[in-house]
Amino acid sequence: MNAELPLEPIETASRDELAALQLERLKWTLKHAYDNSVVYRRKFDEAGVHPEDLKTLADLSRFPFTTKSDLRDNYPFGMFAVPQEKISRIHASSGTTGKPTVVGYTARDIDTWANLVARSIRAAGARRGDKVHISYGYGLFTGGLGAHYGAERAGLTVIPFGGGQTEKQVQLIQDFRPDIIMVTPSYMLSLADELERQGVNPSSCSLRIGIFGAEPWTNDMRRAIEERMGIDAVDIYGLSEVIGPGVASECAETKDGPTIWEDHFYPEIIDPTTGEVLPDGEFGELVFTSLTKEALPIIRYRTRDLTRLLPGTARTMRRMEKITGRSDDMMIIRGVNVFPTQIEELLLKQPSLAPHYQIELTKEGPLDVMTLNVEPCPETQADEATLATAKAALAYDIKTLVGVTAVVRVLPVNGIERSVGKARRVVDKRSV
Repeated sequence: MNAELPLEPIETASRDELAALQLERLKWTLKHAYDNSVVYRRKFDEAGVHPEDLKTLADLSRFPFTTKSDLRDNYPFGMFAVPQEKISRIHASSGTTGKPTVVGYTARDIDTWANLVARSIRAAGARRGDKVHISYGYGLFTGGLGAHYGAERAGLTVIPFGGGQTEKQVQLIQDFRPDIIMVTPSYMLSLADELERQGVNPSSCSLRIGIFGAEPWTNDMRRAIEERMGIDAVDIYGLSEVIGPGVASECAETKDGPTIWEDHFYPEIIDPTTGEVLPDGEFGELVFTSLTKEALPIIRYRTRDLTRLLPGTARTMRRMEKITGRSDDMMIIRGVNVFPTQIEELLLKQPSLAPHYQIELTKEGPLDVMTLNVEPCPETQADEATLATAKAALAYDIKTLVGVTAVVRVLPVNGIERSVGKARRVVDKRSV
């Protein structure tokens, strides 16, 4: 059997050693941002704080937040803290509304990023000689190239496929026999569907590990994918504004929430309404400050991801609870707060229904209407009566456990658009 890849010493350093390193790096970051970013100098001055005010890690709470609007207001390069000639690469978010958020990297930033994704892949259980099939999109999206550089840095063999061409991807997975796949969980379902369409049992393929990120997914979805594919499914977390994939990653031996690579990113949890810093273990909005980034230092970035900070298990660095919702993904339906992952969790309890779904929001007069589009599970080959029972049970569970009424529609198999990247879970037509 191929040998597992060794840990870095920092992954098992004591909390005191880690805190000392964080404080040193945080002081450098604040000074670097203040001295070299017009935006951060203005924000600090307006808040009445200076980098020298940071004496302890707790003092970070005195500094102002950064939001996505800061990046959009300074589009495209106004947040950069190094001259243009030191920028080695530019990425940008998909930007579903308005301008995309643009991020830059120096050569050292790229090197750091590659090391962190390599660390994440090792944490997922990679071994020497493994082949990695990358189905994240390449280009301005950070997923593809982030995974690619990290897998190469880990010394693995990279199959740089990218998104789309599902039939061809499945063919190459069978022909090249990769050990690891890096992809969104929703697209993994599409690949599993295609394997079955070609008459192949998904659990019989060569894959041993799935490293899934770029969208929230539940532990129920993890179990469904693991059973169907016969793999270990682990969560990798990141966002472009902070660096890309590799900010945090689950460890294969525990699979109990992503370990935050705290030597490069300092996490906080805040009350989403007041901005007050909450103690570890409290549920709130995740905030990150970069500790080593040169081109785009990010200070107290509000991710909108909802989670809690937990003690380390497989590593001494803290974990975060698995992200299953974002404050900007939350739907308010007739006054009730609803997250797509709540619906997903209930859908996965119905074996005659497939895990593919899409939520449509419309208006009926002044009232919101939620329609949940689902599909039959091809494996169960359920008859109409069984599907009707599952449909009624799902609607009942949503009303009882989530608190909203849902119109459940069972479409034909493949009736829901398949994602080649992040799944479009919600179609809001209420303002159309």
